Amino acid sequence: MIWRLYLGRMGYAEALRLQEELVALRQQGRIENVLLLLEHPPVLTLGRNAKRSNILASDQLLASRGVTLHEINRGGDVTYHGPGQLIGYPVFDLRSLRNPNGGRLGPVDFVRLMEDALIRLCAVCGVQARRICGLTGVWCGPEGARPIEGSCGPASKDRPNGERKIAAIGIHVSRGVTSHGFAFNVTTDLRDFALINPCGITDRPVTSLEREMAREVASGAAPRAAIPSLEEMAHEAARQFGIVFHQQLRHVASLEELRAQAEKTGSANRSEPPEPESPAAESPAPDFPAEDTPLQIPLELERLRGLKHRPSNA
Repeated sequence: MIWRLYLGRMGYAEALRLQEELVALRQQGRIENVLLLLEHPPVLTLGRNAKRSNILASDQLLASRGVTLHEINRGGDVTYHGPGQLIGYPVFDLRSLRNPNGGRLGPVDFVRLMEDALIRLCAVCGVQARRICGLTGVWCGPEGARPIEGSCGPASKDRPNGERKIAAIGIHVSRGVTSHGFAFNVTTDLRDFALINPCGITDRPVTSLEREMAREVASGAAPRAAIPSLEEMAHEAARQFGIVFHQQLRHVASLEELRAQAEKTGSANRSEPPEPESPAAESPAPDFPAEDTPLQIPLELERLRGLKHRPSNA
């Protein structure tokens, strides 16, 4: 089961605190897997492997444009989040999921399935997308290439061929539960990516759904269509997550509803009588030998009692 919740625009620090809260609740078994979908004001995030040199703008320029900076514990380098970008934070217990072979889902499998969901999301909008071997995320182009799901395809990180990045992915796993997630460019102002080397990659540009849909129309590959709203994209992204993870979806209307459900589950757990403890196994009686050493009577006592022979082992 996946609970999906669309939150609209939320500050990055608030979203971090919310993820920490939900990760703890998921680890306690008080909520199901949750997919948070939202949008951030302008922010740069630096993952565990980030290099500060990949931020190209000065602190003064960032401040003048209202861009905040956060160092976080997800994998990856520096990324940009901002208006027009769909953010997805899956708080999933990996132990509740299975890989295509039926085994337990690992972090790499989880990221690959996230990529599949976002490739399918692009396809719903008439945009072809794929993976690139060695580069996490979802990519569009080059023109004429076929979309590939479940495979890297012929593209390689060492051979740029006109690919454009439409979605970035980076996760963190704590005691089997994921946090952080994906950023999918819908109508994002791509000029803001000039502030950084996105994910430390300098030889491939970023793109957006808006730009790729325009390319499809210009090439005659697709008719002109309205660009979905961010909320419409959020609902479709959740649907694709349900498909690739083979999970049912439940719409949660608000954080209040989610927290109420967590409290209800917690109260139910507290009200259940504790299981009776099994009686501790009694220590077995010592198994002494059947034959023991007989008491030896002192000689003086033997003489007094008139004993002629000392006892021996029976």
